[in-house]
Amino acid sequence: MFDFLSRYDLLGAFWTTIKLSFYAAIGSLVWGTVLAAMRVSPVPIMRGFGTVYVNVFRNTPLTVLLIFCSIGLNYTLQVQLASSSSTSSVEDNGFRFALLGLIVYTSTFVCESIRSGINTVPVGQAEAARALGLTFIQVLRIIVLPQAFRSVISPLTSVLIALIKNTTVAAVIGVGEAALLMSEMVENESDSLLLVFLVFAIGFVILTLPLGLFLGWVAKKAEVKR
Repeated sequence: MFDFLSRYDLLGAFWTTIKLSFYAAIGSLVWGTVLAAMRVSPVPIMRGFGTVYVNVFRNTPLTVLLIFCSIGLNYTLQVQLASSSSTSSVEDNGFRFALLGLIVYTSTFVCESIRSGINTVPVGQAEAARALGLTFIQVLRIIVLPQAFRSVISPLTSVLIALIKNTTVAAVIGVGEAALLMSEMVENESDSLLLVFLVFAIGFVILTLPLGLFLGWVAKKAEVKR
């Protein structure tokens, strides 16, 4: 019944999805934390930049961002993220532009999650730290962010699971991840459509469900008691 799967690189497609999710999660966490710091910064220019960035890219469809990265940056502006001498430069470029779009988009949700965690930290702690002579960056790094991260593990888990599912949008710019393979299989295996959908549904459940359960357990263990 599942013999047709042997004709496709199913594991390779899901491996590309995993790599997209992993690298985008790291990039989004780093950039989202920087944006959150900007949004609570005492410097008006930094607060303004963070606010505009989040409001613009959070409300822009991910498909539009990925197409802009692929067509606007790559084909129109001739921006290359992979060596042109590489035999797989087209695939590498597509992967990296998809990664860029996912980071630009997902980091806005990470930023808002972390900012909500920052708002849960008592103001008196930051004021006491500033009174001791700590700079704004030191207050964030030593006092505020460690508590904020512990309180937003659950929201960040939801963002990460959404990111894994959002990698399917990378198919619109030809990245060979799970959704692109599924569309190919739907075209070629018209007599096994239900099986095709079932296989990919199970694949994404395997990727997201254990992760959600594990991070939910971590959130309970790391919860800040107030």
